[in-house]
Amino acid sequence: MADQHAELTWREDRIPVSDQFDDPYFSLQNGLEETRHVFLSGNELPARFAPGFHIAELGFGTGLNLLTAWSAWEAAGQTTPLRFTSFEAFPMAPEDMARALAAFPELQPWNDRFLSQWRGGSCQFDTLHLEVIEGDARQTLPGWTGKADAWFLDGFSPAKNPELWGAELMQQVSDHTAPGGTAATYTAAGFVRRGLEEAGFAVARAPGYGRKRHMTRAVKA
Repeated sequence: MADQHAELTWREDRIPVSDQFDDPYFSLQNGLEETRHVFLSGNELPARFAPGFHIAELGFGTGLNLLTAWSAWEAAGQTTPLRFTSFEAFPMAPEDMARALAAFPELQPWNDRFLSQWRGGSCQFDTLHLEVIEGDARQTLPGWTGKADAWFLDGFSPAKNPELWGAELMQQVSDHTAPGGTAATYTAAGFVRRGLEEAGFAVARAPGYGRKRHMTRAVKA
């Protein structure tokens, strides 16, 4: 487990905001629906789910994306483990994760199972194999040997956390994407889209969630 956890301020007593990046961890409107729109639909999930499917993520945060994907995996009738690897520089304390995830009662069954085992690092269930790799993704991703079928690019806002959106890191994302794999993110920032294109993705702008006009979808060419 990390020696230092993310420092937070709470908005409306339920939405965690990173003190370091001054950015909320999920949508102020509906974080669960935003996750479904951006990361599931953005990667054409659950339609693409198949045994051995591997999701990778930049920014584990509260674990909301994981639980949303895991619940969709089980709802789709998958009985083998979903593989989920996340890269997180500032892990959240388990008690803070529990407080944040309480805002999504629909996910409570998966939330309870997850938090009953989560101590950081990795944990395994019959239908989920999770690994969270702690540290700066610019340093940890190059040494990862996996290849993802879908990427959730969910760092804090590019304007506030540009380190997680640079061209070199987008190239690493591409290098660790299976043929025909995809990536999705809530941001439509030009430099992020260009970085994905230069890294070998075919990039498209799509309607965003809520007040966000656009988001980005990418397919490994």
